[in-house]
Amino acid sequence: MTPRPSKPELVCPAGSLRALKLAIDAGADAVYLGLRNATNARNFAGLNFDDEQLREGIAYAHRRGRKVLMALNTFADGERMATWHGAVDAAARLGADALIVADVAVMAYAREHHPELRLHLSVQASATSHEAIAFYQRHYGIQRAVLPRVLTLSQVASVLSHSTVDIEVFGFGSLCVMVEGRCALSSYATGQSPNNAGVCSPPSAVRWQEGPEGTDARLNGLLIDRYAPHEPRGYPTLCKGRFDVNGARDYALEEPTSLNTLAILPELIRMGVGAIKIEGRQRSPAYVEQVTRVWRQAIDSAAADPHRFRVDPAWTAGLAHLAEGQQHTLGAFERPWR
Repeated sequence: MTPRPSKPELVCPAGSLRALKLAIDAGADAVYLGLRNATNARNFAGLNFDDEQLREGIAYAHRRGRKVLMALNTFADGERMATWHGAVDAAARLGADALIVADVAVMAYAREHHPELRLHLSVQASATSHEAIAFYQRHYGIQRAVLPRVLTLSQVASVLSHSTVDIEVFGFGSLCVMVEGRCALSSYATGQSPNNAGVCSPPSAVRWQEGPEGTDARLNGLLIDRYAPHEPRGYPTLCKGRFDVNGARDYALEEPTSLNTLAILPELIRMGVGAIKIEGRQRSPAYVEQVTRVWRQAIDSAAADPHRFRVDPAWTAGLAHLAEGQQHTLGAFERPWR
């Protein structure tokens, strides 16, 4: 088995060229990004890259010794396969360092036509066991797998101990109840699939309406939250809306919160995690820069002396106002269920 790295890569989101440059300057080892089409699970209006921007972004990163990972992480439409094939070809032609893929048809095309192109298994593929990862490694030659955010820390350790594939885990960012990109709730409300519509709440379906009781947030006409004057407002998603249940209005499904694994960073490094991913290609460049700076310092500190590592209160304070609902959690990493 190949020795595990002693220091994981910091992989940061880039929804725009500006975000890419700020992430690189703030210390990201790699950025991940996508094209402006259905091949990208964050096909959000106003974000993402065309060929020229991708070329410039890759050149910017490579001049500084960093990597660009391109997300082709949606499940392809069988009647429009040329779109996904074209995206694979573009990644190879423009010099992306790896493709992040979920669909076996896309993997097969990449392996056949661009065997030199490194493949990472997307979290969208939902591979939660070393056997599943080995299947993708054996048949499609994947070299890294991004683990879904449903595994406990001990389960992550088990995958690492049985796999020869580089393993990437999420370190910071929003959580939700969907199974990695496939949300029945938002599809029910909007009629669009989060797989390739870009987001679970497409902006075209979101409406803010001022009324005597406050500001209503509606998704395709459905009232999913109501905010009092001066109350902080998050981007409206169905799973994090507040609803009347048994006479009380509260978060019926999930409270807004962000995953934050700073507290277990030395353990992740000791287990041999190859990369730490920051969620948030839909976030602002300023958000990306701030989160990247904190995680750069934390990873360097933990890798240099894991036994004396302590979470710097300044890091926690810096991330607190960027977290959804200003709340942090270790999520499934510390949950007792299996």
